[in-house]
Amino acid sequence: MSADVNVVIVGGGLAGVACAKRLSGRPGVRVELIDRAGFQQFQPLLYQVATAELTSKDVRFDLARLFRHHPSVNVRKDDVTAIDPGAMTVTLASGDTLTADHLVLAAGAQPNFFDTPGAREHAFPLYSVEDALQVRGRVLTVFQDVAANPALVGEGALNFVVVGGGPTGVETSGALAELVHDVMPGVHRDVPCAEAQIILVDGGQTLLSAFSHESGDYAARQLKNRGVTLHLGTRVQQVTPESVTLADGTVIKTRLVVWGGGEKAADIAAASGLPVGHGGRLQVGPDLSVAGHPHVYAIGDVANIPYGDEPELPQLGSVAQQSGRWVADNIVAQSRGEAPQPFHYRDKGIMAMIGTKAAVAEIGPHRHEIHGRFAFAAWLGVHLELLSDMGSKIHSYVTWAEEFYLRPNHRSAKLLDPSRTDAPAIDWDEDS
Repeated sequence: MSADVNVVIVGGGLAGVACAKRLSGRPGVRVELIDRAGFQQFQPLLYQVATAELTSKDVRFDLARLFRHHPSVNVRKDDVTAIDPGAMTVTLASGDTLTADHLVLAAGAQPNFFDTPGAREHAFPLYSVEDALQVRGRVLTVFQDVAANPALVGEGALNFVVVGGGPTGVETSGALAELVHDVMPGVHRDVPCAEAQIILVDGGQTLLSAFSHESGDYAARQLKNRGVTLHLGTRVQQVTPESVTLADGTVIKTRLVVWGGGEKAADIAAASGLPVGHGGRLQVGPDLSVAGHPHVYAIGDVANIPYGDEPELPQLGSVAQQSGRWVADNIVAQSRGEAPQPFHYRDKGIMAMIGTKAAVAEIGPHRHEIHGRFAFAAWLGVHLELLSDMGSKIHSYVTWAEEFYLRPNHRSAKLLDPSRTDAPAIDWDEDS
């Protein structure tokens, strides 16, 4: 391998961290890992922070601490303002310009509001820890307001609208229902929690469109059993601070709209001048490089990654991690004068949590389908693997699973204690 190979990675999510970890310790390789927030967020569990099942410190991890024993990786907490793929440079908000031999774009995704009037201003997305804490704070504020003024119930204060029938919307709806109906009655005894409504809205006719019809039907039944109202086949037309208007003319009074209705690539994708496709994501070839730029890679949620007969793989944590590792190996190969290899994805399947001990899972490339408690166990296993790969302590995760799922009301009530505050980050070490 040639000496002094400089790799710049934009984004400290699952994909970027997986790439940096794979490259750390490689002789002659220096990595600059740039992230605006300076920590990694485990997005699959953000809805559980929003619904008081976890604290923020359970799902975000300090990048500098993660790589403190890896001197070849330098973490920069900074914002990328410009990318020049021709010159192989990245300009930062601090004024620094970094030059790379290999550039890896892993900037992730952001909510797609589809130009819905009022959605950007008044709906709550779930793409960061801050988003999740805002949702939780709004739920707690609504219940406190209703406790002080019960007349607000007639104004829709206890109506909670979730937009999107994919995994984010289904998981959030189920968790909100359990919070509102199972936990809140013990926290706010004077609030008529039985009158609260969780309303899931989606333009499709079924839930979980990426899954089988059986999985979608199972999710619908489970949500209805938990008191969730499904409003399918119509889209959101407008969002205001106090209502949602649907395309069929329905007006729902509400003070909380959680937006899980779609995502698109981070703005830096379009600003890079590189070719973009569906969802504003960067188009990459089989080896995950951008056409015409053999040393520029895009991975994770910022990229449309083709595989086999599929024009693009779904935006999953396993896709992000595996693409990050693959690009690291391709960079090492190029540094040795070898050709980069086409990405080979190990399909672990897709899954979604509906509620306590209820989930859907379609495992492996042939989509072996399971529902209920076994799917719930599979969901736990996959997320355990993802978390442990990030370096979190397996013991902590197992303890969380036991306490939350075996004693959900106890744990959630503890998290809803107004005297408790979330720590801004967690100190952790993958070697501890």
